[in-house]
Amino acid sequence: MDEGAGLAGFRRYTWWAVPGTVLCVLVVAYGAWALDGDVPLWARAPVVPALAVHAVAAVVLLGGSMEEREPAGRRVGMVVTACLAAAVLAVPPLARHDYGLWAVAPAVTVAIVAAGLPAAPRRRWLVGGAVALAPLPGGAVSLAAGDGELAYAALFPACLTAFTVWTVLGPLWAWRIAGRLDRARRLEAELAVKDERLRFASDLHDIQGHHLQVIALKAELASRLAESDPRRAAAEMREIRQLCADALRDTRAVVQGIRRTTLDDEIANATRVLAAAGIDARMTLETDPRQGTLDDPTRSLLGLVMREATTNVLRHSQARTAEVDYRLVDDRVRLRIANDGAVTRPGSADGTGLRGLAERLRGAGGELTWERADDDRFTVTATLPVHGTAE
Repeated sequence: MDEGAGLAGFRRYTWWAVPGTVLCVLVVAYGAWALDGDVPLWARAPVVPALAVHAVAAVVLLGGSMEEREPAGRRVGMVVTACLAAAVLAVPPLARHDYGLWAVAPAVTVAIVAAGLPAAPRRRWLVGGAVALAPLPGGAVSLAAGDGELAYAALFPACLTAFTVWTVLGPLWAWRIAGRLDRARRLEAELAVKDERLRFASDLHDIQGHHLQVIALKAELASRLAESDPRRAAAEMREIRQLCADALRDTRAVVQGIRRTTLDDEIANATRVLAAAGIDARMTLETDPRQGTLDDPTRSLLGLVMREATTNVLRHSQARTAEVDYRLVDDRVRLRIANDGAVTRPGSADGTGLRGLAERLRGAGGELTWERADDDRFTVTATLPVHGTAE
């Protein structure tokens, strides 16, 4: 996992708080037992190698629990080794009626195994079973010896097991949550970059597709007029040069992230372009005082719809007439563009045209629909709330 500075520091803290603490507890508890001269040699002799084996297994298993992935075979072998070492560490103190020491290694082993279980139900069953069974060995020894310490011998191991599991699993759980949050943060950053790329691609398509379509149309017109009307052909060529300059300027503006398409400009531009293509364009623009409250993102989205619809009329139809209707309907602005002579269905192809705009309008609380009637009439309808919604 690619860790930031903060996560790396938290990892170091978790390492010292969990494997480090467990190692210290094992060494201090059983080291004092091994160095106690009052304890017979037969009881001390197996503790030292068992302590070394158990300490290594505990550190390896707890360190593995902090990783995202760990080989299953190695973990099973380490768990078996830790359980055998814990049994060796438990038997001599229990035989000497040391009810406070014998349960330390088994309690640590239960916590280690629980930390490595992937499912919470299994973890709960393991911990509950261990706490329930912990009183039995000490209680049985105390009853057999009749030393009067039955309550301590039975309750202390159970409490020690529960406390050890709680102190071990708590920091590990916090570490795993921190790792998930860090991965979610990095994923959010990646998604933000992808969203920005899609937005840039959509804006570039809307701008360059429109400009190139108009340039192609005017170039074809100029080529037809070159012999019959050279003066008008020259005028068309000058307009083509101006369109190229506008396309270059708009592209630079998109790259800099400062350009916004406006509805008023696009309606005026559509009128000129459709007229130049010989299409009778009829505009119905209903004014209302509430339309003045439209925010810039809403006007920009409607402008993009107007631009895309105009481009589709030129590219996908043999239109003779087109109608643009802009009005207020039930606290929502509605922009409807219709044309005849529809040859293909612009919205049927995958891409960044109408489908991309439909997603952007849905994100702003609006809707974009398009349909083709039986009489080759194609209609695009966009609606957005009057009161501003962020794009």
